Amino acid sequence: MSDEEHHFESKADAGASKTYPQQAGTIRKNGYIVIKGRPCKVVEVSTSKTGKHGHAKCHFVAIDIFTAKKLEDIVPSSHNCDVPHVNRTDYQLIDISEDGFVSLLTDNGDTKDDLRLPTDESLLKQIKEGFADGKDLVVSVMSAMGEEQICALKDIGPK
Repeated sequence: MSDEEHHFESKADAGASKTYPQQAGTIRKNGYIVIKGRPCKVVEVSTSKTGKHGHAKCHFVAIDIFTAKKLEDIVPSSHNCDVPHVNRTDYQLIDISEDGFVSLLTDNGDTKDDLRLPTDESLLKQIKEGFADGKDLVVSVMSAMGEEQICALKDIGPK
């Protein structure tokens, strides 16, 4: 055989898929679905009866989890839909830089510096005011399909 050593770049997700298939008829309200390539949270599902030619259809109304845009889709209930892998992680806020990025402390003691402040005005105001007051803040970061965004804030008391 070959005496050469092969070095491979390791990816954190090990090539895991960003979505998984799920039958449209089994997706419920408050679940997740991919519509037009965007990860969304389902706010309304209605199922039509089987028509003259067979398939019952599911009508999904969902809201994009990052942009809060409303999206709709109609899929035959027997077909598969893509469902995003959605993860929520809590990090402690260390610093806010002038250019709108935050510095977060991970569970293993490393820092995470690649996240922007949220675009939601009220959440942005709460984070900035809490940080200015010197409070210990924990932010919830939602990640799906290679995107991450701060979606919630918890105050764990003064420093």
